[in-house]
Amino acid sequence: MRAFIQLFGRLHVLDRLAGGILVCGLLFLATGLLPAASAGHAMARVGPLLAFLGTVIVMAELTSRAGVFDVVATAVARAGRGSYALLFLWCVGFAALTTITLNLDTTAVLLTPVMLALASRAGIAAVPLVMTTVWLANTASLLLPVSNLTNLLAADRVALSPAGMAARMWAPQLASLLVTMGCLWLFFWRRGRRGEDSYRPPEHRPPDDPVLFRACAVACAGFLVAILVDVVPLWAASAAAAAVAVAAFAIRRREELRLSLVPWRLLVLVPGLFLVVETVDANGLHRLLASTVGTDGGLLGMVRAAGMGGGLSNVLNNLPVYLAGESAVPRDNHEQLLALLIGTNVGPVITPWASLATLLWFERCHARGVRVPLRRFMGTGAVLAVGALTASVGALALTG
Repeated sequence: MRAFIQLFGRLHVLDRLAGGILVCGLLFLATGLLPAASAGHAMARVGPLLAFLGTVIVMAELTSRAGVFDVVATAVARAGRGSYALLFLWCVGFAALTTITLNLDTTAVLLTPVMLALASRAGIAAVPLVMTTVWLANTASLLLPVSNLTNLLAADRVALSPAGMAARMWAPQLASLLVTMGCLWLFFWRRGRRGEDSYRPPEHRPPDDPVLFRACAVACAGFLVAILVDVVPLWAASAAAAAVAVAAFAIRRREELRLSLVPWRLLVLVPGLFLVVETVDANGLHRLLASTVGTDGGLLGMVRAAGMGGGLSNVLNNLPVYLAGESAVPRDNHEQLLALLIGTNVGPVITPWASLATLLWFERCHARGVRVPLRRFMGTGAVLAVGALTASVGALALTG
């Protein structure tokens, strides 16, 4: 018992949180609060997601160790030419484009190491760079169905093609991006926060192991292509890319293949979140959501849906909240559903568990020893969430 207490005391606070949520979910199932059918349905949905999370993080970590992200980071830093303002625009554009064309989880996994490497190679503060990644991974995910898993669900519900969704959501997306840029500059990038007027662009440095570099670069590029052409499930693309990276390291640097590469915290937390949300949904959440959202398809109903989606996402998690909220929105209230989508995409920037992208981002930062004070993260995130939600819903209403 003493050994267990000592082990528990050494765990990170997020590890304790993940374990506690999973235990709660299992207790709900064991006591009958969560029907077995609902639990089975939740686990069927979460299975492919867990496969993606586990394999994509292994791929990202090994790709980072092979020096791929260092090369990309050097290119971005050199493009900034020593100007923080120009570097800010490059980083914002890079993060937004990655999120829009690929998806927010890919941004969190692949772009966070690039930003960390950029900070190291250019000798600048890491926090402004990584905050750019995590915020834009969420707030830039409105435009296309591929940008977010919730978008795929919403596009199917309202029968929007990728072009149709872009035509409807371009204004909310632009509003969200502008507010995000303003908050990033105010809270993290301006002179008083970053501490320097300029930086020195780093010199190009070849990778230590060119063979390992090329193998992991090909694996990463193949993963991105597979996402773009959308011919295989997301988890299958990440699993194949991770397998290539693992094989390359097994041949070149076997000693770096350890069990610690696997993101155990996320693999425990995600199923726990789904079980807890399913329990709450089965015991009155649906009625509460339906009452909160209402039946008004106009501006008031849109504001209520967006506020509920954003607020509840920060309490629970945006993906199960969207699934629960979608069933509470009247079938023909398409604009209200899109407002709910804005809430669950743009709003989850306050708590570390509000979206899977944020969880992935925390995992990458924690692995590299970068800490963003939780109070600062939540305080600035609250300002961004309110501002971006207000602007995006307003834009949706004005262009409807």
